[in-house]
Amino acid sequence: MNEPVVLSRSGLSSAEAEARLERDGPNLLPSKPPVPLWRRVAGQLRDPLIIVLLVAAALTAVTGDWTDMAVILLVIVVNTSVGVTQEVRADRAITALSELTAPVARVVRDGAQRQIPAAEVVTGDLLVLAEGDIVPADARVGEAAALLVDESALTGESVPVDKSPGEEVSAGTVVVRGRGRAEVTATGSASAAGRIAALMVKGSGMTPLQRRLVGVGRLLAGVTVFLCVVVGALGLVRGQPVELMVVTAISLVVAAVPESLPAVVTLSLALGARRMAARHALVRRLHAVETLGSVTVLATDKTGTLTEGHMVVRRLWTPTAQATLTGTGYGPDGHLDGAPPEAFTELLTAAALCNDARLLHGEDGADGRWQALGDPTEAALLTAAAKLGSDRAGLHHRYPRLAERPFDSARKRMSTLHRLPSGRARLICKGAPEALLHPPVLTDDPALLERAADQAERLAHQGYRVLAVAHTDLLPVPEEVPEEGLSLLGLIAILDPPRQAASGAVAACRQAGIKPVLITGDHPGTARAIATELGIITPDDPIIDCRTLSPSAAAAEAAVYARATPEQKLDLIERMRAEGEVVAMTGDGVNDGPALRRADIGVAMGRRGTEVARQAADLVLADDDLDTVVAAVDEGRRVYANIRRFLVYGLSGGAAEIAVMLLGPLFGLALPLLPAQILWINLLTHGLPGVALGGEPADPAAMSRPPRPPDQSILGAGLWQRVVRIAVVLTAVTLGVAVWALHTGRPWQSMAFFALGATQLGVALGSRARPGSLANPMLLLAVAGALVLQLAGLYVPILRDLLATRPLPAADLLIVATLSILGYAAARLDRILHREPAIPARGR
Repeated sequence: MNEPVVLSRSGLSSAEAEARLERDGPNLLPSKPPVPLWRRVAGQLRDPLIIVLLVAAALTAVTGDWTDMAVILLVIVVNTSVGVTQEVRADRAITALSELTAPVARVVRDGAQRQIPAAEVVTGDLLVLAEGDIVPADARVGEAAALLVDESALTGESVPVDKSPGEEVSAGTVVVRGRGRAEVTATGSASAAGRIAALMVKGSGMTPLQRRLVGVGRLLAGVTVFLCVVVGALGLVRGQPVELMVVTAISLVVAAVPESLPAVVTLSLALGARRMAARHALVRRLHAVETLGSVTVLATDKTGTLTEGHMVVRRLWTPTAQATLTGTGYGPDGHLDGAPPEAFTELLTAAALCNDARLLHGEDGADGRWQALGDPTEAALLTAAAKLGSDRAGLHHRYPRLAERPFDSARKRMSTLHRLPSGRARLICKGAPEALLHPPVLTDDPALLERAADQAERLAHQGYRVLAVAHTDLLPVPEEVPEEGLSLLGLIAILDPPRQAASGAVAACRQAGIKPVLITGDHPGTARAIATELGIITPDDPIIDCRTLSPSAAAAEAAVYARATPEQKLDLIERMRAEGEVVAMTGDGVNDGPALRRADIGVAMGRRGTEVARQAADLVLADDDLDTVVAAVDEGRRVYANIRRFLVYGLSGGAAEIAVMLLGPLFGLALPLLPAQILWINLLTHGLPGVALGGEPADPAAMSRPPRPPDQSILGAGLWQRVVRIAVVLTAVTLGVAVWALHTGRPWQSMAFFALGATQLGVALGSRARPGSLANPMLLLAVAGALVLQLAGLYVPILRDLLATRPLPAADLLIVATLSILGYAAARLDRILHREPAIPARGR
């Protein structure tokens, strides 16, 4: 039993409260200190490819190529600036959301009630709680009058909990009915919410894209350095000057490394973040955009995420009729399926009279929703009555309340007494079926009571919260409210309904090969009902009750976990990741915070979500629309496809440059390209055209394919083969032009210089996602500009002297330009003849 709490009527003194605040610190959840700017910059510079670029910049400085060094440093600065700006902007937006929800508290100090910031609440404070208040700290109840608290943010339980003297209330929970006083027992990090927040200390680690790019950076650095050393050694063997071959080898290192890759990644992620911001999704970390494209499991909370977060009447049953009430939320939409409204008028009238909630029918929103005040269950009853034409104010005017017996957890029922126009009194009682469906409370036929009990049991197993309603007319009017001798009116089944968009989001995830998993602190029956209705499981699929089976021992194929504690949610996420899954976790409560932090990507609800959830998440949905998660998956897949598109383009060009330098001497070309020419080609092709490829639109079929295997390299799924095939064409065109020009007395090196650059630009055009559209005009402009600059390298005297080129006659230029179209043809034909293999579904 709970020990009674003796409350001081005067509360703490101001001096004592100040001393305790100094001793224990403010009543705030643990949070990380602000990240200094230099640390944000250092985090960006730790990117493996940025490190490769820094080395390349140092090498170009050694060779005295200040222009190329400046270009490389510019790419680094732009990439770092965009990443840091996005992080700072997202943190500021989260802070603004936090300020909007910062609660205040009412306490008794020095014998007087006063309102103070919740951060100033201390242990021992006497809290005054009333309907609508957010509980500011953990406390033990001393006085309670019909006190009902919504603990869903902390526990995931969708049904509010009655609180009696001696019981605990937790920080962050909401008083939905009644009033009370409580003595604070823990604040800040010592509170239940604070202990959950402490579980979020462990970071989420690197994203799938970051892990893949680490491998790319290491592989490119090793292979490129090796091949360039080979080129330099062969040149020395052939008698080329040592200084020339050292400069050539360094130039090839710079040319072969796709230094635009960080810029392409940043641009793609930034464009994705901007598109998602237009869809009311705030990206807190840029890499979160791509991570959603890699997701294999979408783990989600139930209350407020998959569901509306408030109770709605769904089923009505009387001894003569039953029906389903459609419509969601507090609003006029909805109708009965199964029986006419008249069959339930008496039942809903009684439920509206035996009721302390209120509906505000004012213009609370453009969608005509009503605003509910009071117990969510009672608000659901009022809404159902109002949908069918009953008005609580009118009913109470016609049948004024004479007396009442409030609901309490021991009796599990509430009773009210109303005066009828005839002078009689009508007694109405509503409560749990097990508290009503038996004599002497009801005097109906035992067979009817048994039938009603069976119906209530079936509805409860389907996840509904079931209320029984009974009444009787009395004369004379009693002085007290009796609770016996009543007749059953019927049963009302209530549910926190699924969001309208949730079933579509679940279906879209399944189509994309992503396994939806429900992890909730709610009752197993409720979890099963919601998961079945949304298509997460079938009625025969097993679910896991975490009270009886540890998540670590649970079946791997389970898709629903009920009664999960915050620690168990965290355990489940870590277990999925250990099995190689890429996990996205959606949630809104304090209890979701640790799992949101530990998942590969955490997605928090912005409106209903708690501050703990928002701070833990990588993505915050400002409109709480789960469809935005599906849109983010599409954006992530677009980002990944564009990065691979750039890698094919950049690596094939770099491989062709190395191949030309390696094979050229075999065909009589002593030094096919000079270092300055290599760097110029690299500057033009890997510059704006390469970056513009990051803005390519999404493939319409992207969401009909399964996700990439988590262990697949970004260079896998046929990418290397595509690079080699295109590089062979680029090499053949360049060497073919050079050898022909050499044997016909033409300026062969200048022709090879133009051919290699122009053919690579053709590959850029052939790599477009939608070749016949103008979906990415920046790529067309970038290619056109690069081609003009490539021509300037042949015909502008200053550049011609810098690059050691010669102007080409019009006929020769036309021949080379015509052959360069083979770069476009190679990229297009390769995509047509060698489509990326479909990634097999993983047996979901």
